[in-house]
Amino acid sequence: MRRLFALLVVVALGSLVGCSANQDDRPTLAKEPARNSPTTTSTLPSYISLVAEARVLLVQVFPEPDDTTTPSNSFGNPWFVNDDRRLPVKQVFLVKQAVDDWYEVYLPVRPNGTTGWIRSRDVTIIQSPYRIVVELSAHRITVYNGDSILLQESVAIGKPSTPTPPGTYYTRVLLKAPDPNTVYGPYAYPLSGHSDVLTSFNGGDGELGIHGNNDASVLGQSVTAGCIRMSNEGITSLAPLITLGSPVEILA
Repeated sequence: MRRLFALLVVVALGSLVGCSANQDDRPTLAKEPARNSPTTTSTLPSYISLVAEARVLLVQVFPEPDDTTTPSNSFGNPWFVNDDRRLPVKQVFLVKQAVDDWYEVYLPVRPNGTTGWIRSRDVTIIQSPYRIVVELSAHRITVYNGDSILLQESVAIGKPSTPTPPGTYYTRVLLKAPDPNTVYGPYAYPLSGHSDVLTSFNGGDGELGIHGNNDASVLGQSVTAGCIRMSNEGITSLAPLITLGSPVEILA
C-alpha cells in the first residue's frame, strides 16, 4: 500500500522513501470501460449497483437530506491522483440508497464506511453489473458480472500487523504501471478505503488497493501492508471491464 502516485512508481525506481518520478516513470490512467445506460432504481435486479458520477465541479455532501445548512464534506470534480493535475479522474461514488431527490453514497474518507447524502441534480447515475468480493479467511477474490462469476482466484492480503480491513468500498481509479514487472504488476485499482493501522504511509494516507504482483508465490498468504495482490493475468483481464465506482466487498 502506497500513496497513489508512489503506488506504481516507487519500486520501479528502487526506492521506498523520498523518491521522485520523471516523465517516463509516471503511471498513466488506464482507459475506462464503457458505462451502461442509466435506469430507474425500481427496475434494477439486485446484482446491479448504482454509481453516482459527478456532473458539477464541486459535489457537496450533507449529513441528512433535510439538513442542508452546512455541507459535512465536499469533493472536487475531477480529483487528481496525488494532487498531480496531469492525472485527473472523474469523481464517482457508490450509491447506498436513493430517497426522493437524494442519494446516500459511500465516501472515500476515514473512517471506512462513512456515508453522506448528495443531491441527485449533481450527479449522473450509472449502472455497474460488476461486483468484487474478497474473502480474507480464504485468501480469495471473486469477481461477478451480474449473477455470474467472471473470475475467482487466490490473493495475498495484509499481514497481521497491517491487516486488510473488512468493509464496503468501491474502485476509484484504474492506474497502468510504467513497468509491469514490479510488486504492483501491470495495473492497480486504488479503492475508497484506508488502512485501519497505517494513518500515513510513504507520504500518503494509507489507501487500500487491488493490484498485480511480481511474485506469484505470495498469493494465498498474508504478507502485504493492507493491499490485495492478485495474479497479473487476472487483473489484466479486469482492466477493460470494471467501471469506476463498482463495489468491492471485503469479508473477514
